[in-house]
Amino acid sequence: MATRFVNVDRQTPMLLPPSLKEWVQQDDLVHFLIDCVEAMNVAGAVINERGTGSEQYPPNMMLALLIYCYANGIFSSRKIEKATYQHVSVRYITANHHPDHDTIAEFRRKNGAMIQQAFVQLLRMSRELGVLKVGQLVIDGTKIAAATTKKQTRSYRELQEELSQLNTQVQELMDKAAAAEQQDQSPELPAELADVQKRREKLQSALATIEEQTRKAHEEREKQRTKPKEPSGDKPGEPPPKPKDTATINLTDPESKLTPVAGKRFIQGYNAQLGVETQSGLIVATEVVRDTSDLQQLAPMVNKSLENGCRAKRVIVDTGYENIRQIRAVQKQHRLKILCPPTKVANANPENLGKRRWRRMSKRFRQLMRQKLKTRRGRALYALRGSTIEPIFGILKSALGFREFRLRGLEKVRIEWTLLALAFNCKRLIRRASAA
Repeated sequence: MATRFVNVDRQTPMLLPPSLKEWVQQDDLVHFLIDCVEAMNVAGAVINERGTGSEQYPPNMMLALLIYCYANGIFSSRKIEKATYQHVSVRYITANHHPDHDTIAEFRRKNGAMIQQAFVQLLRMSRELGVLKVGQLVIDGTKIAAATTKKQTRSYRELQEELSQLNTQVQELMDKAAAAEQQDQSPELPAELADVQKRREKLQSALATIEEQTRKAHEEREKQRTKPKEPSGDKPGEPPPKPKDTATINLTDPESKLTPVAGKRFIQGYNAQLGVETQSGLIVATEVVRDTSDLQQLAPMVNKSLENGCRAKRVIVDTGYENIRQIRAVQKQHRLKILCPPTKVANANPENLGKRRWRRMSKRFRQLMRQKLKTRRGRALYALRGSTIEPIFGILKSALGFREFRLRGLEKVRIEWTLLALAFNCKRLIRRASAA
């Protein structure tokens, strides 16, 4: 019997125009995503209200495009543009339109408020579907690299020294230009002078930024240190009002920070925080901060989850969040329980009465926390960290490949982190909803 093959004909045009919907699998995330986004209120999107220029792409289409691409590990605006031609599901989202990478990048950059609004609306849909039932909240952070390199990082002293050298160079070039003008010559100095002056302005701006960051940190720490009726305890130490010589800044992304990571390494990046509800595995709160430690992040993350409409009964964190003063304040203000493994500290006996009182208080706090963690219930609750938030960080960084931000600046990276959490929740929600 002769071998039979399917006829592969790429030349004959189709008799009827194809339906893109038929080309997408029934269980593809795109169907659920389009239904969700169409039901969302995107009134907060930044658009050209005058209606001038070319026709605009609908905000819900652009939002669905970003969510779907982030859920599939496509983060670059140029790669997203390419996917509108090569990826069938993406072509279905855009209805065969092809926004260019500049349009995609600008939409993502300008619509942080709308992305946050969509994040909250998806949580509301999750509650209506019976998937999200907030009981325990797990909070943790991870370090994400910024859209820059460590080579662009300078210390305060290095900036001053380089600026001094540039000032000398500028003066020498100006002297040469004046001498050439007197001799009726026209050497090609203006371009070189412009480059040096541009570099000098960049360094001056970096110095001003690092001084402003130090001033704000000083003011914020002073507010925390001078709160009335608070024991000294683990209040922040007195910060310097002026930058130290070792203070650093990155010339490409000045708001990023040299951050320690595992293996005694450092990256130029940010501290990205997540709050995850343990039963559903959904992300209910996001934040990105410049602080290299998690010591001050408990209260902001609890407040974020409350703002998003998710009130937990218990919060579980690791030792990095052991700020006893903040833990006590959060427990008192929101009437919830916090499970945090205590650190090991030396049994100091300070002479100062206030510090002695705080030492007794903190010792009693740590003893109670250790007792909770020794119980079967306490061990089971703390084990939720290993089965909820830690796998999520693994999915985001290893499976999806999100190891660095594409945007620069603290406000912009917050937009991107929320967008990534929104994309993750869409994938998790459709899986939970289909299993129910």
